[in-house]
Amino acid sequence: MDLVITTPTAVAARVPDVVHLRAEDASGGFGVLPGHADLLTALSVSVVSWRRADGREGHCAVHGGVLTVSGGARIAVATREAVVGDDLGALEHDVLARFRQAREEEGEARTGARRMHLAAVRHILAYLRPERRPTGPLQATRDGLEESP
Repeated sequence: MDLVITTPTAVAARVPDVVHLRAEDASGGFGVLPGHADLLTALSVSVVSWRRADGREGHCAVHGGVLTVSGGARIAVATREAVVGDDLGALEHDVLARFRQAREEEGEARTGARRMHLAAVRHILAYLRPERRPTGPLQATRDGLEESP
């Protein structure tokens, strides 16, 4: 089988003669052997490992992505970020920790954005209450709208 791992900006790995591939999606780890049925799955943050016909092994840490198997002979992985290496231990400890940290930071940023959105909505609703509504014409100022004298 031929394996190609790509990121948006580069081909991270192009490996011919793969006889076994192991990857992980939301349902858990799985393997691909020559002649595998066509497959499309979303990968989790994990390590994709393969063995070539000569017995050499390779590994690639992926930051999620999509894996496709076509014709039982071609495997393609498209991911946001990929780090190829021969030492599985180094990939697991260093790279996967970095990927997971980035995912947590993205989640924290989304949470902060949600909080700001809710605060803005509360502020607007408080301003629109009938008892807070201005009685005279409004005039635009640097700080927003204010009642004219």
